[in-house]
Parts: sequence; structure tokens; C-alpha cells
Amino acid sequence: MRLLAALAALASTAVIAGCGGVKAADLFIVYRSGTTPHAHLTLLVNEEGNVTCNGGPIVKLSDAQLVKARAIQEDLHDSAQSHLTLAPRAGSVLRYYVREESGDVRFSDNSAAQPSVLHQLQLFVLETAQQVCHLPE
Repeated sequence: MRLLAALAALASTAVIAGCGGVKAADLFIVYRSGTTPHAHLTLLVNEEGNVTCNGGPIVKLSDAQLVKARAIQEDLHDSAQSHLTLAPRAGSVLRYYVREESGDVRFSDNSAAQPSVLHQLQLFVLETAQQVCHLPE
């Protein structure tokens, strides 16, 4: 009887937990800071194409933008796994901290020896902030 009661409790817990649905995993989160008025940004992208900017409402990426985000995450893997950190050079305006499941990367807009994925990420962040989240920059 105890076994049946335990199984019933477990089943009801599973049903209640399932009511909220399964949350999609995050692809990456970008923290951008800098010296311009609108430099501060937190951009969270999940694998279903949902995005939040600065903790605002969830907005949706287009299919093409989601493909780009997934490619960026894939290309970031090795740099993130090795916790790549690139120092800013004189005149740096924006700094980035990116976290994804394998690790993190820190760099600035003008860091020397940036892998091409970091340039792609900067453009993705700018376009997403402006076109999807409707932020100034």
C-alpha cells in the first residue's frame, strides 16, 4: 500500500511539474558593457530562438537568426572551453563576457587576435538588440 501511495505521489508531482512545460536550454548569454550610453546589455538566447534583452519580455528570433545563433555557439565552443580572455587595446568602447555550456569568453571590441566568431557575435548582438529587442544599440 505504501508503494502505491508513493507511486501516486510521484506521478502527481510529475504531472504538476509537466504543466509548466519543458524549458529550452540556453545557447549563450552575452553581457556587454562599455563607455557609450546604451552599451550595457544582457542578451540571453535559448535553443528555441527565444531571446531576452536586459531581462525584458521574451521575443523570438527569425529562423535565419536562430541558425546564426546556433552556428555562433558551435564556433565558440573551443574558445569558451579554454576560457579565452583577450585584453582590450587603447580606445576600446565595448567589452563582452559570453557564457555558454562549455565555458566562457571575455574580449573587447578591439581586442587583438580575435577569432572570426567573436566578430560574428558582436554583429549578432548589435542586430538582435536593435532589430529584435528594439533597443537603441
